[in-house]
Amino acid sequence: MRRIVVVGASAAGLAAAETLRREGYDGTLTLVGDEPHAPYDRPPLSKQILAGEWSTEQLPLRPYADLDALDLDLRLGLAATGLDVTDRTVRLADGSAVPYDGLIVATGVRPRRLPGEGAHVLRTMDDALALREKLTPGSRLVVVGAGFLGAEAAAVAWRLGCEVTLLEPAPVPLAHAVGTEVGRVLSRAHRDNGVKLRTGVTVTEVTHGGVRLADGEVVEADEVLVAVGSLPNTEWLADSGLAVGDGVVCDQYCEAAQGVYAAGDVARWHNPLFGVAMRIEHRTNAAEQGMAAARNLLTAREDRRPFAPVPYFWSDQYDMKIQAYGHLRGHDEVVLVDGDLAERRFVAAYRTGEKLVGVLSVGMPPKVVRGWRQAIAAGTAWDEAVPAGRPSAGTTKVA
Repeated sequence: MRRIVVVGASAAGLAAAETLRREGYDGTLTLVGDEPHAPYDRPPLSKQILAGEWSTEQLPLRPYADLDALDLDLRLGLAATGLDVTDRTVRLADGSAVPYDGLIVATGVRPRRLPGEGAHVLRTMDDALALREKLTPGSRLVVVGAGFLGAEAAAVAWRLGCEVTLLEPAPVPLAHAVGTEVGRVLSRAHRDNGVKLRTGVTVTEVTHGGVRLADGEVVEADEVLVAVGSLPNTEWLADSGLAVGDGVVCDQYCEAAQGVYAAGDVARWHNPLFGVAMRIEHRTNAAEQGMAAARNLLTAREDRRPFAPVPYFWSDQYDMKIQAYGHLRGHDEVVLVDGDLAERRFVAAYRTGEKLVGVLSVGMPPKVVRGWRQAIAAGTAWDEAVPAGRPSAGTTKVA
């Protein structure tokens, strides 16, 4: 294998490129990215960058000297527009075609948008800088979507002195992922800090000076941030022959087709630890999956290893440090195993079937949660992990 192309100059794409070199690959290595910037970290965009605590110089994942050492054929500011798996070429926006022997797709996601113009989204460095410029004391910000991204942005804007309204269509934000009672606890933090949280409302369009709800009401704002989820960047793979369905469909090895692997936010792969297909939009997974895809690409097929991680994510909101391990969605039961929900200092465990599948903590030291991660990785039975008689933190039936 003498020519490998990585499409996506992201955390996953960079991790893949570095792993390829570390594992001894010395052939041509092309890294394609649609943004003009060298690979940078995205989690700080909704936290330190939006708050003005970091400069953009703190975002790059690696110094330029380290990128140079990888001896990359670096194609930045150039999107991939097509893939031919028969001829093994990637087509780029400038009309060129890059041949490959091995390919890793790490093209990430893009924000969902609403009808109308003038709203902000928060995915790229430029997005964060544009919104940060508008978050002045006393300005009115409407955030559409109370998921983790919207919640983080609302918390930062509140800290900057903005009047913040957070709109969410679900009765309880994040209940589908973390459970109703835990979702209520996280929601109360917004109201306790003066953010106006409105649930059960649907935004139909962005208007000049605000947003319009399904009942016709206009919620006025100086700025609007739409944080209603994202879409995998797979359009360029149309007619490629790859299976696409909420991401690039992969097997347990992250392989989408012979010699083609996917990693990061765009990859939907079968995680054998939980026995389900999943697509994860978290920084830690992106790096781990990029490394796994690269190793499997270089390894003989019979020696490849399944990618079976315990997913991890974190979120900072107000004075809350939220951490979670595992696969929380679709759980059958949530049980409080440590701390107090009312104090927003607790650990909650999640059951699916007869297994422990996840844990979420708020305001607890990392070492408290790590032991639970090990139990999830070991496939621990629920009755063994969570003794009977503990108080329930609410249950959510499988959708």
